[in-house]
Amino acid sequence: MANTSDIKNGLCINHNGKLAQIIEFQHVKPGKGPAFVRTKMRTIETGKVLDFTFSAGHKIEVVRIENREYQYLYKEGDSFVFMNIKDYEQVNIPAEMVDKPGFLQEEMVCNILFHAEEELPLVLDLPMHIVTEITYTEPGIKGDTATNTMKPATIASGAEIRVPLFIDTGETVKVDTRTGVYVERVKV
Repeated sequence: MANTSDIKNGLCINHNGKLAQIIEFQHVKPGKGPAFVRTKMRTIETGKVLDFTFSAGHKIEVVRIENREYQYLYKEGDSFVFMNIKDYEQVNIPAEMVDKPGFLQEEMVCNILFHAEEELPLVLDLPMHIVTEITYTEPGIKGDTATNTMKPATIASGAEIRVPLFIDTGETVKVDTRTGVYVERVKV
């Protein structure tokens, strides 16, 4: 078991029965009283950021986590099947673990955070941007690029996004997966 002197950015610990990753920390030695460590942690399951202060020498339970690249294969019932790029091992990820399943595309490479001792998937991160085709949108209006007006459009995976008025069906666009916002038109 480790103690507060082992705390560093990125360290994953078991805090009150939940996994948390240290975002930032500060060792404080006041003029009067004992030393302590002020931390900012992000819980793995919910993503909430917590402020917590440990007294100096406090024992902490370090958890080993690994970030691995997996390729999306297909949907099977209530889960998604991913394959490890290095050893071709397949893993089923529950649908509730995927933040925006509408942006998943076959053969897309995603990062999955694993609890190393238990081989348990914790978090799935989609790539920041995807390039996809617009399968349906209302006809575009030529020359309407001056306004910032958006219209609904359906992409190849079935998800709905908003695109500028000049985008037509069949065009390829770049989409930010974190926000679901159109970024730019892509020439193919």
